[in-house]
Amino acid sequence: MRDISMERVNQTREDMLATVKSKTLTHEQKVATMANQADSLLEVLNLPEGLDELLNQPIDRQCICDLCEGHAPLRPRYIIPNYDKFMKEGSEFLNLEAPKDLYEAINALEIFYKHVPSVTNFPVYVGALDKLLDPFVQDMDEDLALKMIKLFMIHMDRTILDSFSHGNLGPEDTKAGRLVLKAIAETKDAVPNMTMKYDEDLTSDAFALECVKAALASAKPSFANHKMFRSELGEDYVIASCYNGLKYGGGSYTLCRLILGNIAKRAKDTKDFLENQLPYVMEIQARYMDERIRFIVEESGFFENNFLAKEGFISRDKFTAMFGLVGLADAVDILLEKEGHPEYRFGHSEEATALGVKIMDVINNFNNNHYNKYCEATGGHFLLHAQVGIASDLQVTPGTRIPIGEEPENLVDQLNVLSHFHHYFPSGTGDIFPIDMTVHRNPEYVLDIIKGSFQKKLRYLSFYASDSDVIRITGYLVKKSEIEKLERGENVKHDTTALGMGAKHNGHIYERKVR
Repeated sequence: MRDISMERVNQTREDMLATVKSKTLTHEQKVATMANQADSLLEVLNLPEGLDELLNQPIDRQCICDLCEGHAPLRPRYIIPNYDKFMKEGSEFLNLEAPKDLYEAINALEIFYKHVPSVTNFPVYVGALDKLLDPFVQDMDEDLALKMIKLFMIHMDRTILDSFSHGNLGPEDTKAGRLVLKAIAETKDAVPNMTMKYDEDLTSDAFALECVKAALASAKPSFANHKMFRSELGEDYVIASCYNGLKYGGGSYTLCRLILGNIAKRAKDTKDFLENQLPYVMEIQARYMDERIRFIVEESGFFENNFLAKEGFISRDKFTAMFGLVGLADAVDILLEKEGHPEYRFGHSEEATALGVKIMDVINNFNNNHYNKYCEATGGHFLLHAQVGIASDLQVTPGTRIPIGEEPENLVDQLNVLSHFHHYFPSGTGDIFPIDMTVHRNPEYVLDIIKGSFQKKLRYLSFYASDSDVIRITGYLVKKSEIEKLERGENVKHDTTALGMGAKHNGHIYERKVR
C-alpha cells in the first residue's frame, strides 16, 4: 500500500466534516458520501506509470476518469443477479422460500434488492419485471394486481434512492407487462428506470404503443434494439443502470472513460491524435482497468464471500468490464479546427462524421486487441460504452452524441449521423428526444421513429414529453420538481437529483431540441 500524504488526509477530513454539516444531504446520502471519501484514502492498486497526469487533473485537462469507483474496489461496479433463479428457488442466506403468489413475489424482491450491491450501493438491475411477475397475475383480479404493482413501484422509488436502477420489459406482450406500464404511467416516479426490448418480429404494435404512451407520461421505458443486443451478447442480456448491455447473472467489474476532447487538446493535429495521443491514453486506461479487475477478483474476496456468488445468483465468468468514452463530438471539432476547418462541425458535415468514424475504428481496434483473462463473458475483451457524462462535466459531450443546442433541424438528419456510431457499443449508447406535448395524441409517430431507427441499426432511443416533470438527464431519470427543491436548499430523496442539477447547469439538458 502506498503512503498517503498528510495534506491529502487533512483535505479528506475537511471534506468529511463538510459532509456532516451539509444542509441538503439526507442522513443516508451523508453516510454514502463519507464512505466514498474515506475510501479515497486507500491506495492498494499497482497503478500504471503516467496515470496521475491523465486522471488527477481538472476537468478541462483530465483525459481518464474513474467515475468515483474508489481506490480499493470492494465489489464489481455493476452486478446483475439471476432473479429467475431466486424466484424459483428462494435464498438460503435470506431465509426465503420460492414465492407462491404475487404477495410473496413482491415481498421477496423487495427484500432481495436490499442485498444487491453496486457502485451506487443500490441495485442497478431489478429484473425483467414483466416476466418475473407474470406467472403470479394470471388468475388474479386485475385491479388488485395493478394496485399491488403500483405499491411495488412506489416502494422502489422511495427505498432505492438512486436513479441508476433499471428494470426490463418485453419483447413479448404480457399481462404483467401491461400492468407495469399502467403503474409507471400513473405513479410518474424516477425509479426504477425501465427499458423495453423492442423487436418488430416479436413485439405487437399494440404493446409497443402502450410503451410509448407510458414513456410520454413518465419518461420510461426507453427502447432497446433487441435484435442488435441479442446478436452481440446472446439471449441472456439485460439493460441495466443507464442503458448498459450486460450478461444476466454477471455484470461489469469496472467502467472508466476516455475524455476524448481533452485528449485532442494534447495533439498537434489529427495524425498525432490517432497515432500517438489516443493510443497512449487508451493503453494506460486499459492497464488501469486490468489492475482494478485483478484486485476485485484476486484480493477483495467478493466472489468467495458474497451470498450472491455462493448461491449461484451471479457467476464470475459472466462478468466483463466497460471501456467508456465521452466527447467524440468535442474531439472531432477540436481536431478539425486544428486542421484549419472550423466550419466542419460534428453532426453537420460528412467530413466530421468521417473523422468520428475513423476515431471510433481506432478505439474499437485497440479494444479488440486488448486481452483480459477475467473478462470471459466477452471473449477476454472489454465492451465499449458511450458514457453519458457526470454532473461536474463542463463542455464535455456525452458519448457520441451531437452537442445540445447543435442538433440538426431535421430529426432524420440527426438519426442518420447517429447511425454511424451506435454499432460500436454493445454495453451501451443511446440518444434522447424530448417530444412535443401534442404527440400525446399521436403515439404512432414515436413508434414509427423507433421502427425506422432500428432498421438503420440504431441501438437505443429514449423519449419524454416536453411538458413532463420526469425527464431523462443523460441515461437516468430525475424530476424537474425535485431539482427545483434542491436548488432551494431542501432535502431530496434521490442522490441522483444532485447529478441532474449539475447536468442542468453544466450540460444544459433543458435546452435539448424538442421534436
